[in-house]
Amino acid sequence: MTNTSLNNKSIKRHDIKDKTVLIRVDYNVPMDPGTTNIADDSRILASIPQIEYLLKRNCKVILLSHLGRPNSSSDMEFSMKPITVRLSELLDKPVLQIPACKGKGVENQIKQLPFKSVSMLENIRFESGETKNDHKLSRELSDLADIYINDAFGVAHRAHASTEGITKHIPSYIGFLMQKELDVLGKLMSNPDRPMTSIIGGAKASDKMGVLQNLSKTVDAIIIGGGMAATFIKANGFSVGASKYENDRLLEVSDLMENDKTRAEIIIPSDVIVADRFHADANFQIADVNSIPENMIILDIGPRTSEKYTNTISGSSTVIWNGPMGVFEWKNFSSGTINVAKAIAGLKDSTTVVGGGSTADVVSKLNMNNKVTHVSTGGGATLTYLEGKTLPAVEAILKDD
Repeated sequence: MTNTSLNNKSIKRHDIKDKTVLIRVDYNVPMDPGTTNIADDSRILASIPQIEYLLKRNCKVILLSHLGRPNSSSDMEFSMKPITVRLSELLDKPVLQIPACKGKGVENQIKQLPFKSVSMLENIRFESGETKNDHKLSRELSDLADIYINDAFGVAHRAHASTEGITKHIPSYIGFLMQKELDVLGKLMSNPDRPMTSIIGGAKASDKMGVLQNLSKTVDAIIIGGGMAATFIKANGFSVGASKYENDRLLEVSDLMENDKTRAEIIIPSDVIVADRFHADANFQIADVNSIPENMIILDIGPRTSEKYTNTISGSSTVIWNGPMGVFEWKNFSSGTINVAKAIAGLKDSTTVVGGGSTADVVSKLNMNNKVTHVSTGGGATLTYLEGKTLPAVEAILKDD
């Protein structure tokens, strides 16, 4: 993937006036439990510039997304209708909700729509062929428009019918948001300002080992947090009490920490907050990593570790963060994550990137979106990119360049 090939496939480089355009967006937004209220509309907001660009060029805009993980097309808890309502408010313009996403009926409805109109197809994952990258579904989706734009970075790591398969049947391009995400991550991995620090959290070390191994060749320091910290502490020779750790990953983690050929210093907790059970109201205490009680579990980094981590962050010119430091949702175990977030937000002349998913949720809840350089809209896609792997949805568009 090169800047030249990305630029060649940018929608800005092509004449799209008076076209019917199908945009794959990522409107898989968090919803308040048991309601149709959108908890965070940042992904919808991020798509607005691309939509408005097309409307100014007299295009007919058709939007396609997934929401949640529906079991069937009758699982209306995952209908796109609430998203359509919010998008209409943000655009200050009517947005038509189309009750399906394929078929002659949908084709005819789209043909009857005026130019400069916006419509939303129903949840693409109501179609069982979506995640199977079904050829027939890909073809049916391509029949709805003249051109296709992928602006859904959050699913760029998925080879699905609406992200990869469709590109075989219709002229396909990279959208504004997708381009921005790739430009930011590309610079991070190829020409970062130094020192560069990566902060990696998450439940399991195994989920992040590919990322850690690739980053260790590029960044100057890797800060470890979250549930996966237990495996790193155990690999360093300490007991982790009743905390879960991955025994089959201990050697791999140990090799990563001791490998003299890697560029990065791996920084792990020196103290932690432990609790007597996994519960918001659990009894808790601070413990050094060399004296964690046998019956207690690690739920956050400790105050000395927070200070150590924030000092490393404060001296960094580039920071990328993916994964909370503890169980951020529970007040008693949120301080590590909050301290890291504040340290990142306090950097004035540094490049700071938040890697989507739960980390983006943290930044949003702390109202720090405008205090970091870039908040990615994709958690899994960001990790795939940082691991050095290709993004199937992007490669599918670039391959015929």
